[in-house]
Amino acid sequence: MDWIVTLLTDSNSVAHIVLIYAFAIALGVRLGKMKLFGVSLGVTFVLFVGILLGHFGLSVNPAVLHFVREFGLILFIFSIGLQVGPGFFSSFKKGGLLLNGLAVLIIALNIVATLIIYYSDGNIRITDLVGILYGAVTNTPGLAAAQQTLIDVQHNSEAATTAVQGMSMGYAAAYPLGVLGIILSMILVKLFFKVKVEQESKAIENENEESQLKPHVVTFKVENKLIAGQSVKEIHNVINRNYVISRVKKPNGDIIIPNSETTIDYGDHLLIVMSAQDEPVFESTIGHIEEMEWEQNSGPVVSRRILVTNSQFNGRKIGSMRLRMGYKLNATRVNRAGIDLLASPNLTLQVGDRITVVGNIDDINRLAEKLGNSMKRLNEPNMVTLFVGIFLGIILGSLPIAFPGMSVPMKLGLAGGPLVVAILISRFGYKMHLVTYTSSSASLMLREVGICLFLASVGIGSGEHFAETVFSANGLIWVLYGFLITFFPLIIVGSIARWKYKINYCSLMGLISGSYTDPPALAYGNKTANNDAPAVAYSTVYPLTMFLRVITAQILILALA
Repeated sequence: MDWIVTLLTDSNSVAHIVLIYAFAIALGVRLGKMKLFGVSLGVTFVLFVGILLGHFGLSVNPAVLHFVREFGLILFIFSIGLQVGPGFFSSFKKGGLLLNGLAVLIIALNIVATLIIYYSDGNIRITDLVGILYGAVTNTPGLAAAQQTLIDVQHNSEAATTAVQGMSMGYAAAYPLGVLGIILSMILVKLFFKVKVEQESKAIENENEESQLKPHVVTFKVENKLIAGQSVKEIHNVINRNYVISRVKKPNGDIIIPNSETTIDYGDHLLIVMSAQDEPVFESTIGHIEEMEWEQNSGPVVSRRILVTNSQFNGRKIGSMRLRMGYKLNATRVNRAGIDLLASPNLTLQVGDRITVVGNIDDINRLAEKLGNSMKRLNEPNMVTLFVGIFLGIILGSLPIAFPGMSVPMKLGLAGGPLVVAILISRFGYKMHLVTYTSSSASLMLREVGICLFLASVGIGSGEHFAETVFSANGLIWVLYGFLITFFPLIIVGSIARWKYKINYCSLMGLISGSYTDPPALAYGNKTANNDAPAVAYSTVYPLTMFLRVITAQILILALA
């Protein structure tokens, strides 16, 4: 039986280390799926299982613990960056500017509340309070960035190790009530402003129906004699809108794929892909709408979706492919990550896009062969992009950045560097011939493995002294401080968003959960709204919020620790 004792106690044994991590992650993920009042903690429960194991004396070699924690952090942060990168810059456009501004205000109030507590209390260490802050806002990457910065500044000394453990305990103490505080703020805003969720959901549905972004396909019969006899190019000059004439059916039944020189005759039927709001313009200019099933009409013209998997087309604009001249095809729509986009000439293709084209089946097959159209290719992981990105991220994170008034130069670190590089690569990687497409399952696996390794390491490393610290008078104060940091910024900004800016409550729930990057709160919002408006708002503010949480964590440590 000695082998069992060795397996459970030898902290330098590879078998022991893998066993401890496997147990902590498996049990933590399983318990994290349990719901209390409809809310679950998800993978964050891995942290608490790790703390429990550390409390009962199960340990891991400190050097190995440190490596696994940082490597898990890098995997998690980099995959997050690849996920949010494409929407990072577009989130600053008109629709998302207000939401991002409110999210920044929430972040600023979180920091103000933290500083007020720090200077009012007088006895709490800033390192402990930073841990409480990031537990209160349920942001693990911020905690990791703060810990990494502290280790860099204090050169991995014994004092730094103690402070890092204090951060972890503060995070764990504040996190559970942080999740509940976010959801409580949503409920109170709804009560204060007497919100009726059904009406808010209906308003979102009406707004989506009127959206100009979603491609709208309609058949028109040419009844305007002023249009008859003109070419497609001339009609585009008359109707100054973003649209595509996909197919033309002649009065004799022939179906053709038009190009810019094709003449439109009186009595033709035009299948047009446009924005829904432009429909009245086309009806008044061309003629009335007719119901037609184009696929059931005889003729050589068909519609097919082609999967872009050839990396040579990553970053190519649709207009540069000359589909009409080279393939006698029309591109009408592009589906990207489940969202249909109008196939305008200036739209840039990315690997993983599904482009809808119409024309002769032989021509479509020729284009499909050129674009790749291979699901197997998409299932292959892009390891080069992953490790090139991590390599560049580590270099960027190690560059010292001097700021006036700071004795030590700031670094983006192992959290900020890979995050910034991942965001840039996901948006501009095609210019360096880097394929950034990753299947949703692969991306989720990478992200979850990384965060589980990180949380298990943090829990195991801080578990020895957790109980005696948290379950004490000071520990209860930590919980209270965490709730104050969580709750009041959300109530203030939630009220401003609803009262002054009249933001739809469904979107407001996404703003609140996204500003704290909190999936359990988003799950509650989705269930309450019964639509995807909370998820849309969440994804709008998530990139900037995640970036600022990581950066401000380092600034707090550099300025006050």
